[in-house]
Amino acid sequence: MALLEVDAVDVFYGRVRALQGVSIEVDEGEIVALIGSNGAGKTTTLRTISGLVRPARGAVRLAGKPIHTMGAEQIARMGIGHAPEGRRLFPRMTVQENLDMGAYSRRDGAKVKHDFAWVYSLFPRLAERRRQLAGSLSGGEQQMVAIGRALMSRPRVLLLDEPSLGLAPILVDAIFDVIREINGEGTTILLIEQNALIALHTAARAYVLETGSVTLSGPASELLASADVQRAYLGM
Repeated sequence: MALLEVDAVDVFYGRVRALQGVSIEVDEGEIVALIGSNGAGKTTTLRTISGLVRPARGAVRLAGKPIHTMGAEQIARMGIGHAPEGRRLFPRMTVQENLDMGAYSRRDGAKVKHDFAWVYSLFPRLAERRRQLAGSLSGGEQQMVAIGRALMSRPRVLLLDEPSLGLAPILVDAIFDVIREINGEGTTILLIEQNALIALHTAARAYVLETGSVTLSGPASELLASADVQRAYLGM
């Protein structure tokens, strides 16, 4: 049984159908990528999983338990961490305070302290800037805070929405090195990434979304070799 299942989900914004019969599975310990053009439904898929959008049909299950009828806060407590597109930090709060918000529902103080140390070890730059306002950080540093905040909830599944957006290439490489390290520590990851090449080199499996539907799926290596994927998303 997959750790995370999106099962035949339809989502509407008013009368506009954003997702149509989307089904995705993520096994424990995997990195799975969602690729597709802008407006394909990738962000809506993550928002549905984390409870920010309610599906009209279908189900979302975590370890076999339906979560699609729960509120976002309860889903976060169940083990879904979400680093959203655009970072969505609290700009007038410090780095430390933003990370604190990720752990707001936890009551295991000793483990929270350990996880602060872990996040700062993943992102040493944040340790240097822990008392700095998040809104004054560079784009790359803000992305580190967004990922770190999601990690502070100790998620079973980490949802990453466009972690490389707007970053210089050297920072993109650094962020993806950390993503691999997080996965190596045992966190399951569902990844949306505009850079399809790096996404497919990072993930074990991938899904292609087009106009709200899954059109291709399989091992990332097979999608890398697909002429359709190369033409549409890899610029080949």
